[in-house]
Amino acid sequence: QVQLVESGGGLVQPGGSLRLSCTTSLSTSLYYDIAWFRQAPGKVRDGIACINSGDGNVLHADSVKDRFTISRDNASKNTVYLQMDNLKPEDTARYYCAITKPRAYGDQCYIWTPTSYDYWGQGTQVTVSS
Repeated sequence: QVQLVESGGGLVQPGGSLRLSCTTSLSTSLYYDIAWFRQAPGKVRDGIACINSGDGNVLHADSVKDRFTISRDNASKNTVYLQMDNLKPEDTARYYCAITKPRAYGDQCYIWTPTSYDYWGQGTQVTVSS
């Protein structure tokens, strides 16, 4: 069972920044994707950004493309970050880290279907409010 641990959430004022971290126990030379999703009360879970373990190809949702950036620790490749700048009240949600099972090929990740991801963290709450 792959473990995922998120951290870095909290309360921030509009316009502020947070950096979320996700550390995985997965260790493999195969391809996999790590993504951030978020879910606000009463809303569906939306994909925010993802990164592929191969060349580090990334994808960001249009809604956050100019404000959020996904990256990884290139030394360990076990930790992925989500830098969130210029936060808005509508960014308030619980943020989840998720990872796919390892596979033999595929160097591009996608965030359109949460069910494509096999393991999930417990989430970390982000609240943007003055």
